[in-house]
Amino acid sequence: MGNLSFFHWIIVLLVLLLYIFPVVKILQKAGYSAWWCVLVFIPLVNVVMLWVFAFARWPNLRDA
Repeated sequence: MGNLSFFHWIIVLLVLLLYIFPVVKILQKAGYSAWWCVLVFIPLVNVVMLWVFAFARWPNLRDA
């Protein structure tokens, strides 16, 4: 597999940012802390939390 060059690490960081930024925005609009996006990097936990967030009552919609 070899070592990744500096150029490859830049690409990896850009892809991570393109993936994490919308997740953070969705969590903030839903009324959750942006730190929940850390769960995206934990296998199986990310799928479970996707379902939890999908069907949980969102804090910003509780008053509506």
